[in-house]
Amino acid sequence: MATYLITGANRGIGYEYCRQLQQRGNRVIAVCRQPSDDLQSLNIQVEAGIDLTDEAAVAELSQRLQGTAIDVLINNAGIAERVTLDELDFDSLRRQFEVNAIAPLRLTAALLPNLSAGSKVAIMTSRMGSIADNTSGGSYGYRMSKVALSMAGKSLAIDLKPRGIAVAILHPGLVQTRMTGFTPSGITPEESVRGLLARIDALTLENSGTFWHSNGEVLPW
Repeated sequence: MATYLITGANRGIGYEYCRQLQQRGNRVIAVCRQPSDDLQSLNIQVEAGIDLTDEAAVAELSQRLQGTAIDVLINNAGIAERVTLDELDFDSLRRQFEVNAIAPLRLTAALLPNLSAGSKVAIMTSRMGSIADNTSGGSYGYRMSKVALSMAGKSLAIDLKPRGIAVAILHPGLVQTRMTGFTPSGITPEESVRGLLARIDALTLENSGTFWHSNGEVLPW
């Protein structure tokens, strides 16, 4: 039985990760600020009250998990706020960088003692953070923070390889969640997470640092 830790676990893709992994018979540690009723009904370990932008909260989580071996760390928590060239909101830009780019790196560094050779780290970024794929502009805070997150994931892949830890940089697809306004043109969280777990299952040191779509497509930087 493998142990998975998922951030942003109270709803959407994070909740679906927890649900599917629990069904697969894994030990699941769900990290969130405020647990949802759905999450609590899964009968898994929930570590609530954790704001990943708060150093003290991350240190507290690290203390709670001292001695717990983590096989797969899934950095899923993120936010998306509308920032256009006509309506630049620099507080929003900073907030999205803190949540989307800095917090996953902070958590991964804090939980390194829980990881060992054979462990995996999944970085949930976005195709909107692909420079080559950007043909529509806008979304400044989200795009910029996801580029930064992808770069962090690539550096982690290089730095953690000597320790035997592989890193996947993942795009979930366009998914019907609250973040996307439950867009009818998106795929379901169930379908997205099935694909994401397939990418994590297939992750090795040889393909560590690859930027994947949940459907298996390798995405451009």
